[in-house]
Amino acid sequence: MLGRFACLMRRFFALLLFPSLLAAEVIETDLLIVGGNESACAAAIQAARLGVKRIVLVNDIEWLGGQFSAEGVGCLDEWIVVNGKRTHFPRSGLFLEMIQRIRAHNSATYGKACPGNAFCGTETIEPKAAAEIFEQWLGQYAGQVRLVRGWEPSKVTVLDGAVTGVEFHRTDPSDPSNLTVNATLTLDSSDWGDVICLSGAKYGAGPDLKSRFGEDSAPAAFDDAGEQEMNPISYCVVLRETLGKDATVPRPASYHPLSFQSLDKLAPWVDSDMSAGIYSPSGNSPYTHRRLVDRWHNGFAPGTEATFINYPVQDYPLCHLPQRVLDALEKSEPGASKKNIVHLTPAQRRLIFNDAKQHALGVLHHLQTAVHDRVGDFPQSFRYLKLTDEFGTADHLPPKPYIREGLRLEALRMLSEQDIRATTREPKWAKVMLSDAAFAFQFNIDFHPTRRKYLTEDRNGPWQFIHTKDRGWHTDTDRATFPLRGLVPVEMDALLGCGKNIGVSSVVQSALRLHGQMMHVGQSVATLAAMSLSEKNQPRNLVASLKHVRNLQHTLVIGRGGPGMLLWPWQDLVPDDLHFEAVNMLSVRGIWQPHPEEVHFHPSKPLIRRELARLVARTCRSLPQAPDWPKTMSPLYRDVPADDPDRAFIEAMVSWGDFAPLAETFSPDQPASWATLHAWLKRLHLPVTEGLVDGTDHSLKRADYPLTRAEAAMHLWRVLRLLGEAHSDLATLDVNANNVPDHLEPK
Repeated sequence: MLGRFACLMRRFFALLLFPSLLAAEVIETDLLIVGGNESACAAAIQAARLGVKRIVLVNDIEWLGGQFSAEGVGCLDEWIVVNGKRTHFPRSGLFLEMIQRIRAHNSATYGKACPGNAFCGTETIEPKAAAEIFEQWLGQYAGQVRLVRGWEPSKVTVLDGAVTGVEFHRTDPSDPSNLTVNATLTLDSSDWGDVICLSGAKYGAGPDLKSRFGEDSAPAAFDDAGEQEMNPISYCVVLRETLGKDATVPRPASYHPLSFQSLDKLAPWVDSDMSAGIYSPSGNSPYTHRRLVDRWHNGFAPGTEATFINYPVQDYPLCHLPQRVLDALEKSEPGASKKNIVHLTPAQRRLIFNDAKQHALGVLHHLQTAVHDRVGDFPQSFRYLKLTDEFGTADHLPPKPYIREGLRLEALRMLSEQDIRATTREPKWAKVMLSDAAFAFQFNIDFHPTRRKYLTEDRNGPWQFIHTKDRGWHTDTDRATFPLRGLVPVEMDALLGCGKNIGVSSVVQSALRLHGQMMHVGQSVATLAAMSLSEKNQPRNLVASLKHVRNLQHTLVIGRGGPGMLLWPWQDLVPDDLHFEAVNMLSVRGIWQPHPEEVHFHPSKPLIRRELARLVARTCRSLPQAPDWPKTMSPLYRDVPADDPDRAFIEAMVSWGDFAPLAETFSPDQPASWATLHAWLKRLHLPVTEGLVDGTDHSLKRADYPLTRAEAAMHLWRVLRLLGEAHSDLATLDVNANNVPDHLEPK
């Protein structure tokens, strides 16, 4: 701290003597990333891996890593329901790498990869450790990635409809320095979409009205909450045990016990090792909810126990603000109190943050006093837990609030509620599965309490949170894909959305905001940025070209320096699988269509002949010289009647190849073998691996091996790779919007 103070003083006196030093530093770069959250970090790493030589990442604070670190959310939400049980959504890409790094750190530190035994998730990481992981990770690319910290965007330069540079000022108001970064391409991963706002690109903030997307959960008109209603922010309270020493925090000035009555109706701590799995009701309490290190059940040394509070009572709604906050905002600028937080200046936002901090400290104070007195003394009492000092902040709180919702870019493709909404409690496949998928995701529409109710007429008095009818949590969604077009502004060039600043409605953003999802956004947008820079072509042109989309998807799937990205949300598909690439690439093309009720790929399950015929026919229709669908005539096979759902595929396949003379039966429900695939590809004059039938293996001939789903996918993907693919217009790929590309549907 003394060193930084001395440095600032020297700069201050230098500026007094030499005013010309006020001139802005100018940096020229290929790719500018604004923000230092997990999405920004993922973007920087991916861009570097893809060969972008000059990358500048400008962060407003010292810490990198967003939710993992600076926001203090060290217990990761990533669950999905499969067969009635909660499990992880499949991990892939840079997020999978992050999980591996977290586990390695925990194993080295505690001798256990998952030491938290938390209610909300299996993976936990302490904030400072997460920041160090990101720091070391980006440090591996120091030759390409320049990190610049302590700056906030103040102006965006736009020339001929394209962003050409961003000007920044210091977050420290006592430092008058200025910085300009001129870039070929800019990614906005800032917390509140400041670059998008300042550029003049179109965006949304606050609730979308029903007239915008026709969403069931959207309001028909604004009420007194107006455009300020958003998913609330929260200041996470990270705590460590004191081994019996009283660590009660002082009573915050805004504290009133009535604001925290919900804590008076539950047990603050339960003795659970969460062996029954995450979200087991017997393990839910403010203490175990997001526990970081469970030393009691793991046998760790005293003093290692750590947890953090992120309970609903802690949420801070961004509408119906207390009078003290309204007054402070109005003092800063007339009318500021009526603005959405996205439209406020960083200094004005800090007025809200300061009050949110007091609310969070009020939660801790209440647990340490009123709740402690109600429950009595016990080793895990919050009274004997102290605020961590790892953040290096004066108030011992994270440098940033947990941000669940921000600005939403008006993109070329917007995801809305009806695109992803489920009809059952267990997620299956979303209504709209997009061919230009950038990544797969699923999480419930999850609004924390968005409003507050004051308990007296005093708007500075006690208040309690309100969950509204249509903005709650645990409302159901299906497995979905996010489109590359959702990263590209409808009008502005040389600018891409990153982090939460992407093409979704407010409702969808509540389901697309988690740690892993945000890393997927960063990895995808950096891949698009790298292609744009390499080809010297605007992103909007690339995402409109199916050829470029397919090349970009292939880059994501194969990984380029790390695990591949999951584009299609099969539950049992992982990047280490040999068939991972093939299955993803066939699925996004619509060649491999899933069963509506089955979310597993089942790679080792044998195919039957009708299934293989369907896949082969769709593969043929995807080739550059695709054969036409034959005209419907009398059935060719006695066991494939006119109303058989696969008749068109079977008869098309045999009509395109040298299958004559035809047998009387096709045996559509008999297992397919290696010999089956070999023969059909040969008859269709398609590339075939001769090893499918050559040689023997003990008593079983190779040709008689049952053909598994994984094997079929790899061989058919090989056909496409060798022969190429017909590239139609992305806009007309699926005109009837039934998730099957039109050219793959029999006419």
